[in-house]
Amino acid sequence: MRLLFITSNRLGDAVLSTSVLRHYVETYPDIRVTVACGPVAAPIFEAVPNLERIIKMPKQKRGGHWWKLWKSVVLNWWDIIVDLRGSATAYVLPGWKRVVLPGNDDDLHRVEQLGKLIGVEPAPLPVLWTRPEDEARAKELIPDDGKPLLAVGPSANWIGKTWHPERFEETIAELTKPGAVLENARVLLVGAPSERDSSLPVIESIPPDRRVEIFGTEHLLTVMACLKKADLYIGNDSGLMHMAAASTRPTLGLFGPSREEHYGPCSKWGRAVRTEWSFDKIMTNRESYLSKENLMETLPVAKVVAAAIQLVKDYRNQEIGDE
Repeated sequence: MRLLFITSNRLGDAVLSTSVLRHYVETYPDIRVTVACGPVAAPIFEAVPNLERIIKMPKQKRGGHWWKLWKSVVLNWWDIIVDLRGSATAYVLPGWKRVVLPGNDDDLHRVEQLGKLIGVEPAPLPVLWTRPEDEARAKELIPDDGKPLLAVGPSANWIGKTWHPERFEETIAELTKPGAVLENARVLLVGAPSERDSSLPVIESIPPDRRVEIFGTEHLLTVMACLKKADLYIGNDSGLMHMAAASTRPTLGLFGPSREEHYGPCSKWGRAVRTEWSFDKIMTNRESYLSKENLMETLPVAKVVAAAIQLVKDYRNQEIGDE
């Protein structure tokens, strides 16, 4: 049995799409998988069970990337073709079952929508598989020495949804100070290579002996293995936030000019905290969607710290109850 899985260019959407991939991999343990996606997202699929191939689809003029995809897979018979980008590709390939996402449903979280698409309720949670080498590298970067780990994603692909660096600094200090829930924690700072400069104030606020930073310097599955070790992740709405949620560790996403009801961290221990302003109020009062204006101004440190403390306590209480 063979599956062609066509998913997003964007990291966050690709992570969410693993909800569907998980369903097919777990339902059909022997299924052979080919993934087609954007180059940025491609590394997160390298440990998918029974993976045959990853086809990278950098965008080309006049839809040339779709033509190249068709040529590379048309000679195969596909038992299942999943197209989460809503193209016509699934209908012009030889196959038995076709699952095509027609568009976004603004009444549902994106993962709920994907569950509905494949007829599974509740929807499977997103998951990222990792390799032994990823786990080993994570152990090198973050030793198992008993110290708590606070993971932080202080950047995003748009300044509008990037919380102020000084507020991240204050939040980290509050959560790791003497007597706090993550007292003396090691801090893992993560982001894309292009986002390190904007994150530098946050990075440099952490003593070198207590910080680990990964801004494009490690494989994404190594980042995932590191996130699995975190006692808490705090970050802007981004692909890394969705990776943190998929790790099943406590994840607190910060929201302003994006909708948490659509893109909130999707896991048992995923929570969202938003600005005092609603999404609609922010978007009505913005200068322009693509401006360099920061739209997270009305999210105070105290609100984030309180939500983080409560999430860590709830998670720890659950662990005690499971003993």
